[in-house]
Amino acid sequence: MEFPLAPALRIDLGKRAGVTGGLLGVLCVLAEFCFLFPHLLVSNDGRAFYAEHLGVFRGILQVSIVVTFLLGAFSVLTLRSKAHGVIAMVLAMVAMLLGGGEAEPLTQTPRAMSAGLDFFALDLLVLGLVFIPMERLWGLHEQRIFRTGWQTDLKHFFVSHVGVQLISFAVLIPVQVFLSWAVRMDFQQHVAAQPVWLQFFEILLVIDLVSYWVHRAFHTVPWLWNFHAIHHSPLQMDWLASSRSHLVDVLVNRFAGFVPVFLLGFHPSAIYGYLVFVSFHAVYIHANVNHRWPYLRWVFATPEFHHWHHTSDEEGIDKNFAVFLSFIDVLFGTAHQPAHWPSRYGTTQFQPPETYLGQLAYPFKRHEKTPYG
Repeated sequence: MEFPLAPALRIDLGKRAGVTGGLLGVLCVLAEFCFLFPHLLVSNDGRAFYAEHLGVFRGILQVSIVVTFLLGAFSVLTLRSKAHGVIAMVLAMVAMLLGGGEAEPLTQTPRAMSAGLDFFALDLLVLGLVFIPMERLWGLHEQRIFRTGWQTDLKHFFVSHVGVQLISFAVLIPVQVFLSWAVRMDFQQHVAAQPVWLQFFEILLVIDLVSYWVHRAFHTVPWLWNFHAIHHSPLQMDWLASSRSHLVDVLVNRFAGFVPVFLLGFHPSAIYGYLVFVSFHAVYIHANVNHRWPYLRWVFATPEFHHWHHTSDEEGIDKNFAVFLSFIDVLFGTAHQPAHWPSRYGTTQFQPPETYLGQLAYPFKRHEKTPYG
């Protein structure tokens, strides 16, 4: 049995369905393990939230399993090669055998640290559901969803999300140890007593002022650029490209951003609001969308603003360093927002390796000279 579609369209839809079903099937199986081993795999901060909305998450999982199976079946029926479709269907059946939406925990032993696998699976699902359709509707460049390098970026996404607690501990512990004397200053109580919305914008300003100079240093100091070049290596921009960053780059930026937030004593509600905002905004400004935001772009970083930072066009190199607030670049003379969009992306005179391990090792290799951009 085959669907009555034009051959080219049938093959394209079949491939997309098979790959999408396979990825969704992997997420379903990972979600099953989170249900089975919550104290080992689920982030400690999120466990209470999941428990409060357990029925919703069970429903999402069950629907995802059904969709995975249907996508796999569609791929099997439309393609001569059955591999992708069969894999998706098998993953759906494995998820059902593990308990489906009714899976119950097998262990109840509390742990001081967990893997954060839930954060990876849920964030990838939500961001994919938001940004893939967005890029189809308002695409800037015509490019495939599964463009060159997406597997590498997905590995970066996995490490940064599953390792979120390890990364957080690596940042938090040194700051808390060496700056513990500063946590009871009187002005911190006044800062935390401000309206939460005001603290939110203050956090954006404080972190971006620090991040601007850290980011600029990564572009001007040769050995730092070797790390940051990994983030600039994608030749095509989309929502998943935002995840491509070397671990050293991630740690330095998070450390630099956390220090002022820790010292000023912002209320946790404002910090959580900032974390929710940045998790969406960082992805949005890398997305393959043609959103211009004519007036807002001179205040907040937009996709247009940040695409110019990633370009390999000569006019945009070493411009637009701000992460959130574009007017910081205006103040320091590094803003660049012309009427046209950039034509090329990536580094200028070299290209780091495309494999994940190759990118991790690249900054530590000996380079004869270090070109910028």
